This record gives sequence, C-alpha cells and structure tokens, in this order.
Amino acid sequence: MATNDSAHLSGIHPFDVGACPSPAYVVDDALLRRNLELLGRVQADSGAKILLALKGFAMWSAFPLVSQYLVGTTASGQDEARLGAETFGGEVHVYSPAFTAPEMDVVLRYADHISFNSPRQWRHFRETVQAAPRKVSCGLRVNPEHSTGEVPLYDPCAAGSRLGTRAVDLAPGDLEGLEGLHFHALCEQNSDALEETLTAFESKFGQYLAGLRWVNFGGGHHITRADYDVERLVRVIREFRGRHPHLEVYLEPGEAIALNTGYLVCSVLDIVENDGPIAILDTSATAHMPDVLEMPYRPEIIGGAKPGEKAHTYRLGGTTCLAGDVIGDYAFDRPLEIGDRLVFTDMAHYTMVKTTTFNGIRLPSICRIDESSREVRTVRTFGYVDYMQRLS
Repeated sequence: MATNDSAHLSGIHPFDVGACPSPAYVVDDALLRRNLELLGRVQADSGAKILLALKGFAMWSAFPLVSQYLVGTTASGQDEARLGAETFGGEVHVYSPAFTAPEMDVVLRYADHISFNSPRQWRHFRETVQAAPRKVSCGLRVNPEHSTGEVPLYDPCAAGSRLGTRAVDLAPGDLEGLEGLHFHALCEQNSDALEETLTAFESKFGQYLAGLRWVNFGGGHHITRADYDVERLVRVIREFRGRHPHLEVYLEPGEAIALNTGYLVCSVLDIVENDGPIAILDTSATAHMPDVLEMPYRPEIIGGAKPGEKAHTYRLGGTTCLAGDVIGDYAFDRPLEIGDRLVFTDMAHYTMVKTTTFNGIRLPSICRIDESSREVRTVRTFGYVDYMQRLS
C-alpha cells in the first residue's frame, strides 16, 4: 500500500520507511544474518568454504557481520580486491577475464588466490606472481561447456563465451605451476544445476585434479532462496570431496548472501496522464536498479499487485531522460498521491554495486535496520561531489 503516513506504514512494513531518506537502499541486518546462518551451516555440513562475491553485494558497512560467517571475498579486479582485504579480511580471491600489468601489481598486494582466464594470461604473469612478496595460489578458470541457464546474457557456457578455457584448448604444460581450477556456470540456480555442471566439469577436466590443491565452484548458487535444495548441495559437495579428498572446495555466491534482505524506498514526485496514469518516482530503473532493464524482471512492491488486480493501476517511471526508464505497471488499493512512499523488495544485491549517476541523478542513500531495536540508521548519503568525481 502506498501512503505518506509513516505511522500507518509502521503497521505494514517491517521498518519505519519515514525514518530514512528517499530514495534509499535499506538492508535489514536480521534478514542478512538469517541468510548467513544458513550459509554457515552449509560450510559446516559440506566442508566447503564460502566467499562473498563483491560483484553482487559490496555494502562494506555490513562486513563485520558477514565476516562472522564467511571465510573471505572474491573480487573481479584491483579495487574490489582492496576493498575485500581492507574492510572484510579473511581470504581474498580474484578473477578477471584479463589483467593489465599495473592492475596485477595492485592485485598481488591483496590476493591470496588468483584465477586466470587463459593459459596465455598465466604465462604472461607467472614470473610477476612468483616474484611477489606474498605467496599467492594461482589457478585457471575453465569452461565446462554445459549450459543450464535460461538467459544467454548470463550464461558463461554459451557458444562463443570469452569466460574460461575449454578442455579442447588446453595444451600439455598449460597447468604447470597452477594449484586450482575455477568454473562459474550458474546464475540464480538450484543445486541440481550444480550437480549437472559438476558432472560435465569432472568429465572434461577430471584428469587434471590429482595434482591440484583446490577447486572453485564459482557463483550463481541461489542457496538462500526458499525452494533451494540445500541438502542436495551438501551431498554434491561431500561426494565430490570424497572422490577428491585432497582438494579444498570453494563457492562464491554474491546474490545468495543478500537475497531478500533489502529494500529500495522511494517517493512519488508527480503523476501524469498518457493512456493511463504514470507516477514519476525519485528513483530510476536505469540508474538505480538496472537489472530491471537488463535481466529483465519486475520487482515487487510491498502492497502492490499486478495491473488490474487492485482498483488503481499506474505505470511507474524514473526521473532520467531515458524514454524507457520504466519500472513497470502496478496496481494499488487506493490512488497514489504526491509524496507517497513506495517500497521495492529484494533490493540489496546487484543494486548498489550497479548504480550510475546518469543525468546527474543522485545515488540512493544507504541505510541499515538494527536487528534488535529495528531502528533505521542512515549509513551514507550521496551528493554532487560523488557525481563530479566520476568525471573530469
């Protein structure tokens, strides 16, 4: 339900939406801990180590909580690696489709594991890694060539993929000096997809496992989703470790850590008419929730419904000049009014990490909900300098 009465909202929403700025990402620490406790049990029961993929969730003010459960972070480059090392601690794993020499110099200050995308990249940087003052365990990302996803944009095993080395492209000596293999083939999937992919991985790369120390199963494991088969995941990992007892197993989910833990609070700025009412919000699909356009998908709103399911249907749009900056069509019990606040759900992962300041739109504030008191605390707000410093 939309309303500008914050007292009324407290009876509907799990926090006081009037206590935070608008727009704002709001993460509930109690829900985050619930996810982490499940992931902690998976680690204990399976013997695998779980890393936080910073590309999915990098809200570093929450890392003191997350680091109580997970062993470290996995990064996609130098800046994520540094963020993980300085704000999370634990193990730092890094993968990139290709590194530059200056980037590798930075990565080597922070990384414990590095996965290279190709044997050529490993050969290029091998001497640099070996000369580094820190011991770094290196591996190769491989492509099991087994697609289980439905969206080609998110399928690393699609034909022509640049991500990972195929078995047919491995030559004798390519793995010399490497200690692990890394595959990442899933996206928001259940453990049956992992079991299929792992079978393909062992079929194509099993011959190389005897001489290695670790295997990274990548991300895309939707472990904290309500219908995820956790028991199957634990069994699959334990059976793999039984076949290869010398190998350490890693998983690196990003989305599963923050799934269903956060919200995006926004406000209605104006209502215009064009073949139906259109509510202009102080947020944006393209700038603040780009997966709505990229995936694409339709986020849920607390109290909202599909068009026609309630009495009053509106198209919700953002404040950028992009004609397609439209979040979707939603129905409400009563007419929307200027100043009403809307609350989008499941807005912690792949939101803050993908925002832009397109059109000079300010980034949403970042808030947290205390586990016990339920008090909303604003952690960070953004302004002109954040926009200006992206440019020169």
